Amino acid sequence: MRRLRHSLRWALIKAAVAGTTMVALAFLIPLGLMVQQTARDRAFTAAERQAAALGPALAITTDQDAIARAVASTDAGTQGRMAVHLPPAEAAGAGAGALSGPGGAGGVASAPGATASGGTAQGGTAPAGKVSDPAVAGGAAGSGPAAGATIGEVRALAADVASAGGQGRSFTVEVPGGYALLQPVAVDTVRTAVVEVFVADGDLTRGVATAWQVLSGVALGLVAVSVLVADRMGARIVGSARRLAAAARSLGAGDLAVRVPVDGKQAAGSPEELREAGHAFNAMADRVVQLLAAERELAADLSHRLRTPLTVLRLNAASLGEGDAADATRHAVAQLEREVDQIIRSARRAPEDAPAVTVGCDAAEVIRERVGFWSALAEDEGRRWQLAGADRETPVPVQRGDLAAAVDALLGNVFRHTGVGTAFSVDVLATGSSVIVLVGDAGPGFTDPEAALKRGEGHGGEGSTGLGLDIVRKLAEATGGDLALGRSAVLGGAEIRLRLRSRPDGTVPPRTGRRRGRGSLFAR
Repeated sequence: MRRLRHSLRWALIKAAVAGTTMVALAFLIPLGLMVQQTARDRAFTAAERQAAALGPALAITTDQDAIARAVASTDAGTQGRMAVHLPPAEAAGAGAGALSGPGGAGGVASAPGATASGGTAQGGTAPAGKVSDPAVAGGAAGSGPAAGATIGEVRALAADVASAGGQGRSFTVEVPGGYALLQPVAVDTVRTAVVEVFVADGDLTRGVATAWQVLSGVALGLVAVSVLVADRMGARIVGSARRLAAAARSLGAGDLAVRVPVDGKQAAGSPEELREAGHAFNAMADRVVQLLAAERELAADLSHRLRTPLTVLRLNAASLGEGDAADATRHAVAQLEREVDQIIRSARRAPEDAPAVTVGCDAAEVIRERVGFWSALAEDEGRRWQLAGADRETPVPVQRGDLAAAVDALLGNVFRHTGVGTAFSVDVLATGSSVIVLVGDAGPGFTDPEAALKRGEGHGGEGSTGLGLDIVRKLAEATGGDLALGRSAVLGGAEIRLRLRSRPDGTVPPRTGRRRGRGSLFAR
C-alpha cells in the first residue's frame, strides 16, 4: 500500500477523483438547489389551486353551510388546512333603496313572505353556518372582510387577512409551522372574501431529501467510474514503465540480450512517449553489445601482440641462472603469460558460454600471498617491511584475482615511487561491515592526494601514480567502499587506505588495533 501511495497509478487516481468531484459539485449543487426551489413552488402552486377551487362557490353564495361543505370537499379542507374569511352580509339602510311594486304604498315594497317595516326588509330565516354573521348596526354595508364570519381553522393574523382583502391580491405570510397563503375572492362588486390555505414546512421540502440522495449517488457513481478509468489507464502506463525498469536492471546485471517490447500485445495501450523510451533503450542495448564486442576484439588483439615480448622475457628469464631474484622473475613472467592467455580466452568466449564466477575470497590469504611475493624484491633492495592483521580469515565480496591485482598495484606504487631501502608496512583491519587495508611507507608522501587519485594524470615517472590507484579505487567502490590517501602516522610517509565493504550493514563493533602477522616487524 505504501508503494501504491507514491506511484504514478495512485497519482492518476487522485487527479481523476479531484477533477470528477469538482465537476460533479459544479453541476449537482445548483441542480439540488433548483430541486429545492421547485418543491417550494410546487407546494404554493398546489395551495393556490386549492384556494381557486372555492372561487365559484363564493361567487354563487356566501351561505356558511354551503361554503363549509365546499371547504370540506377539498384536500386542504379535509386536512384542516383551509379557512374562509367571509365578508359581512349586505344590509339596506332605513328608507333607502325602497322598491315599488303592485300594491305598494308610500314607497315601501312588499314581497311574498316578506314584511316591510320601517324601511327594513325581513325575509325567511337563513341557514346557520359554523359561525354566525355579526349584527350590522346602522345598516352599514361594504365593510372589510374581517367583519364577517370565518369558516375553518384560522392561522393568519386578522391584520394580514384584512390587508389581503383590502389590496385585492394574494400573498403568503409566515405562521407557526409553515406559511399561510391568503387568496382574495370577489363575492360581488363591493365585497371580498379571503381564502386562507396553510402550507406546512414539510410540504416545502417534500422529495428534496430523496433528490439529494439520488444526486449524491450519481456523483459517487461518476467518481467511481473515473477512478476505474484512471486505474486502467495508470495500469497500462505503469506496466510499460515497469517493463522498461526491469529491462534496465537486467541489462545492468549483465543480460545483454534483454530488450523492451515496443510492438505486439505487451506494448498495446502503452503511451507513445514510453514506446519511444523503449526504442531508445533497445538502441542503447544494441550499442552496448557492439562496444563490448569491439572491446573484446581489442583485448584479444593486444594480448596477441604481447606474446612476442613475453616470449623474449621468458627466454631471458630462463638464462638468469639460480637465485631468489631469478626465481621471482621467472615466476612473474609465467604469471604474466597465464594472465595474457586468460584475457585471450575471455575475449574470444561468447557471453553465454562464460562460466559462473564465484564472487568472494579471503582477503587475508590473498594479502599474505602478494606480500610474500614482493618480499623477495624488498630483501634485494634492503627494505624493511611489516605485515599485520592478516592472521585470520577475512572474507570480502570480490574476486581473488581482482584483489590480488589491487594489492600488487598498491605495493608496486611503493617500490616505483620510493627510494631503495625505504621501509613499508601492510596492515589489515576487519570490522563488522568492512575490511580495511593500510599500505604505508617511509617515503616523502603525496604532495597532492586529490590529483594522485585522478586517472591518467601520471606519466609513469617520478611521483606519478599512473592507472594503479584508479584500479584500486574502482574495486573499492564496487563493494560500496572507498579509497583514501594520507600520511602514515608510524612511518611518516604516504599511506593508502583501501576500505572494502564485506556486508551492507555491520552490527559487530569494529576491531581497532593492529596485530602482528606472519611477516617480521621491519624484518632485515
